[in-house]
Amino acid sequence: RTLQPRAGICRENFLRLLQKQSLVEICLMHPLDVVKTRFQIQRCATDPNSYKSLVDSFRMIFQMEGLFGFYKGILPPILAETPKRAVKFFTFEQYKKLLGYVSLSPALQPSTVGYARQIIKKEGWGLQGLNKGLTATLGRHGVFNMVYFGFYYNVKNMIPVNKDPILEFLRKFGIGLLSGTIASVINIPFDVAKSRIQGPQPVPGEIKYRTCFKTMATVYQEEGILALYKGLLPKIMRLGPGGAVMLLVYEYTYSWLQENW
Repeated sequence: RTLQPRAGICRENFLRLLQKQSLVEICLMHPLDVVKTRFQIQRCATDPNSYKSLVDSFRMIFQMEGLFGFYKGILPPILAETPKRAVKFFTFEQYKKLLGYVSLSPALQPSTVGYARQIIKKEGWGLQGLNKGLTATLGRHGVFNMVYFGFYYNVKNMIPVNKDPILEFLRKFGIGLLSGTIASVINIPFDVAKSRIQGPQPVPGEIKYRTCFKTMATVYQEEGILALYKGLLPKIMRLGPGGAVMLLVYEYTYSWLQENW
């Protein structure tokens, strides 16, 4: 009996389930992403967009913009992150097979299309237009995924598997949580640079933040090292448990499909 058709069904169902899981995670956790970005674009205590604390930011956004204020800009993450995460996990699985299982070290918002058209019309498609902040975005995702996958799959193999299903679930969840947290701490300077480059500039009409590493240097010189970690708490609150959930869904879905398909 041939296994090829079954393998095809397995891949199709695997990708579909990962896409659904990513969509749910984005919808639930997007408010924290909005808060994180608001923290990152504020420059000092006198900044009109300044928030005193995490609770204060939630209160002010809700009072001034309503519930839908927490879901501004949700369309691009849905369009980009949902297929990207499915492909990311599927590709990672193929690389594991290719490398012989060697462990590697470390909603729909109508205004979205309108904003994109305005940017293209005014600034074009280039690195100063619709693709502004591309280098910082690549650095953010590259560093995060390197640490996220590298830490999880190396540490998971170091800690013995538990026969108790509940304890085994907690083992995987804890490692996934730690993976997402550490990856968030390491890559957040790229995230801050991305937000500064893509966000409003201090002086209207004058571009202060242009390139990734120059932006990091400017923020460090003017605001100190801690400014490169603005928005860290909401980022960890989202990507810590979110990262654990994604890896758990991946692990259990893949195991179930292998057993049943």
